[in-house]
Amino acid sequence: MMYSKKILIPAICLAFGLLIFSSCSKSHNSDYSSKTGVKYNDPYNGGLQINRKVKEAPGPGLVGIEGGTFVMGGSLNEDLGYDYDNAKRRVTVASFYIDETEVSNADWLEYLHWIAQSYPEDGKMYYDALPDSLVWRHALSYNEPYVNLYFRHPSFQDYPVVGVSWEQANAYCQWRTDRVNEHILRETGVLMDYKTMNGQQTKPDAAFNTELYLNGQIRGENVDGKNMPKDNSIGATKEARRPVRMEDGVLKQPYRLPTEAEWEYAALGLIGNSMQGNIQTARTYPWDGLGVRSAHRKTQGKMMANFKITSGNNMGVAGDLNDGGDITVPVRAYMPNDFGLYNMAGNVNEWVSDVYRQLSFEDFEDFNPYRGHVFMDNKYEDAQTRTLAKDEYGRPIKVPAKAARKQTWEELQQAKTIDSINTGAATAYDNDVRGYLDEEQKALFGKVTLVNDKSRVYKGGSWNDRAYWLNPATRRFAQQDQSSAMIGFRCAMTMVGNIYGPAANTRRR
Repeated sequence: MMYSKKILIPAICLAFGLLIFSSCSKSHNSDYSSKTGVKYNDPYNGGLQINRKVKEAPGPGLVGIEGGTFVMGGSLNEDLGYDYDNAKRRVTVASFYIDETEVSNADWLEYLHWIAQSYPEDGKMYYDALPDSLVWRHALSYNEPYVNLYFRHPSFQDYPVVGVSWEQANAYCQWRTDRVNEHILRETGVLMDYKTMNGQQTKPDAAFNTELYLNGQIRGENVDGKNMPKDNSIGATKEARRPVRMEDGVLKQPYRLPTEAEWEYAALGLIGNSMQGNIQTARTYPWDGLGVRSAHRKTQGKMMANFKITSGNNMGVAGDLNDGGDITVPVRAYMPNDFGLYNMAGNVNEWVSDVYRQLSFEDFEDFNPYRGHVFMDNKYEDAQTRTLAKDEYGRPIKVPAKAARKQTWEELQQAKTIDSINTGAATAYDNDVRGYLDEEQKALFGKVTLVNDKSRVYKGGSWNDRAYWLNPATRRFAQQDQSSAMIGFRCAMTMVGNIYGPAANTRRR
């Protein structure tokens, strides 16, 4: 049978056109790779799984802070100590999350309860996590009741935890990361749910750890839940399931202490004091004005923070108290700042992540400024299978980073033993950069100066501090293993992606 060329050629052109159109439409379809046209999440082409439906959200207790530029140290209107350690410099802070409130006694009791339940025979772990209640003791002050009552009495359950060192605060952040992620997986059925888990005759050898889970080392019988994601890899059966991956966007980023720049930026709350990219007026405190009392009609005259008004005056006169706090007050007391954060001035000072240096401002980068890095890598139990080594509590063992860049495969193979892989060959690379650009000799730290690599910054002022220290730019330091009745903390979390700004609102056409 013969076909007319007039009919055949247009048909071929039409088919070719449809092919081109189909290819172009796939390149703009989020279900397909825009570079190869290959469909994502298809079990028949290799199974690359790309989750386009992830919506970034803060972890429990956190508030989103839209980043931006500000003058760090700029709110300090006088240097009473003549220390010259907080010169003004313009920096940019990326968007991040931070706790709405300080960590409370109830929060810390939850932490201790988990330790007691998970490791009932490990007295050292529980003891090391206990706050130092003896911080209330003073030779010439009757604070002895607080030694036994402040932390555990239910009347103080919503008050900020104190007597916690910088090291303990960091351990809490790590614990909180794992508990939040474990809870997500158990509530969604990716891991065995709580009820089934508690009904088991055998208990897990170690507690859940996010890093080990993402590395595929926490799975199997009596671990996996009924709602694990489908495994689309080639050769997998229809019923095959796999653990959640980081690419799925299910697990939360690690909780951590905020950097000094993040904390100061969040405390100022300039988002409520700017218009069309311009800051209207400078702030001395986390609120407008130069006073410490509210100027709003509904709350006019009320104190904005819990601090020491004058020497010998912690709370005011009976019948007409000022801030009403003889010591600390509940973590949600007073009005929040414009970011919705409570007690960013007063109540307790708060640990931040940075190592203290008087001249930090001379060495800072202007984007996400921070000092305190000690770069670490995971230790491998088996380098070929990339199995991470674990400590007695089922946590990854960390070792000093061995290179400033990704090593080549050949460099890795030069190591003959697991230990040499972990420690690396002889190299000039220094993974500890806490003293980066320091001119002083490290041998002098702690001897002719009180500042060393374990000196950590705390900020914000406390119930026993004067108004000067309520200024977010002020900064002091203590050793990372020290604690005080005037220092607490709150956690932060890195924000992934861009959920603020014009780019986040741009729609594909």
